[in-house]
Amino acid sequence: MTAQPYAVRFSPAAAKTLDTVPEHAEDTVWDILDGAAAAPWGFRQWNVEDPEGDDVRYASVGQLSLTYWVNRPLRRLTVLNIVWLG
Repeated sequence: MTAQPYAVRFSPAAAKTLDTVPEHAEDTVWDILDGAAAAPWGFRQWNVEDPEGDDVRYASVGQLSLTYWVNRPLRRLTVLNIVWLG
């Protein structure tokens, strides 16, 4: 049996940014999050020098990047930040 993907939540700042990006960038955000929800540690650690920061991850595709936190006990991803350089 395959584990259920992690649920995705957005911080208020990330949700506001998601509302302002073009549609193709929003599609990319959801594509990234689909992968992250299935395998949260599939993207690199945000700060590799932080030994306790394994649950904060960073994904970047082209002009888009996002940072998310993996809440292991609740099986949730919280998107902390979205940056669109477009």
